[in-house]
Amino acid sequence: MQWAQQRGFGIRVEWGQAGARMLGPEAACLVVIDVLSFTTSVSVATDAGTAVFPYRWRDDSARVFAEENAAELAVGRREGGPWSLSPAAIRRAPFTERLVLPSPNGSTIAAAVEGTPVVAACLRNVSAVADWLVAQQWGTADRPIAIIPAGEHWPGTDTVRPALEDWLGAGALAAALIERGLTTPSPEARTAATTFEATRDSGALITDCASGRELAAIGFADDVAIAIERDADATVPVLTDNAFVDRRPR
Repeated sequence: MQWAQQRGFGIRVEWGQAGARMLGPEAACLVVIDVLSFTTSVSVATDAGTAVFPYRWRDDSARVFAEENAAELAVGRREGGPWSLSPAAIRRAPFTERLVLPSPNGSTIAAAVEGTPVVAACLRNVSAVADWLVAQQWGTADRPIAIIPAGEHWPGTDTVRPALEDWLGAGALAAALIERGLTTPSPEARTAATTFEATRDSGALITDCASGRELAAIGFADDVAIAIERDADATVPVLTDNAFVDRRPR
């Protein structure tokens, strides 16, 4: 399926796990974007100095995995633990050096391709990630950056719903890379960037979109407020030895 690989372009964008598997093997780097809220949680945690282990399943195996890695285990938002898949909860929780963060969406995408560097990006750290990617001299046709907006699963199904918040996050990163001199975005990447640049108030859109309303309805409006804070973190979470750790220049 060479037609789907966006060959010849230095910045490429495709949706979800299938998109990661399509673009990842040829990419110099895979950037996962799951604004509400896997990569936002990763950004908040790594900016505080926590190493975040992504894990695909929320079951008993997650607890075993956390024990094997001497890490605390994050639970679902509504389970009441000190750490959960909630940026607000992570911000309030006691500091931990190591955290397992189960996520059937963002974590699964992060593990979709072996041998390709993986970075977690969101609106909170988009400029820091863009600076770091450019410093690696990636974003050319032969060393492309693959940006993967995660999307959301429809309840009770494996069907991915393209999510406005992740499209805007992907567009913010594509626009930042273009602004820094990368001149070969694919049509998909250029369209994402144009969408973001044409949006006067991305925060308001994310707050009022379907995913933002869903979180507010179940009592997690604070997570949305944290997710829309543009460039609030300087972290560059890079998957290293199975954990996202901050690789910003020191």
